[in-house]
Amino acid sequence: MTTESPNSNVPDTRKTTQPESKTGSIAHQVTPLLIDLLYPSESDEPIEFVETYLKMAEPLTVSHIKDWLMLPPSNFVEEITEAEFWESVVTVEEWFDEEERAKTAQFQTLKEMLETTLTDRQVFRVGKTEIDVYLLGKPAEGPRVGLKTRVIET
Repeated sequence: MTTESPNSNVPDTRKTTQPESKTGSIAHQVTPLLIDLLYPSESDEPIEFVETYLKMAEPLTVSHIKDWLMLPPSNFVEEITEAEFWESVVTVEEWFDEEERAKTAQFQTLKEMLETTLTDRQVFRVGKTEIDVYLLGKPAEGPRVGLKTRVIET
């Protein structure tokens, strides 16, 4: 009986998996919920998942957002409540058709997922007419992550 010894010169082609970071895990949970989802304003805009380098323990400030986005001090940035962000997209109206009800349900699922995976959520609006809106929160580990969209208000 012979035993073959492995050839150390042949590379191991078996796929190895790295443990997924918490941020990557959240991205994989959120991204499918964003497909075909538009945030309503004068111009309905897509929503995307964003990652930051912001790891501070205290709540974010307007200054933190300006630094992160590398904005000059003259740019307008304000914080709004999370309820204001969700109000128009998670409320089912009596007159909604089936498609509108489905979109509202998709937004409700997204909201619930973010509420269970992110703490200390905050919403910031950047700009005055074409406004970038960021909903950011802290995952269990790593820097803040969240959503970004744009609203148009003339």
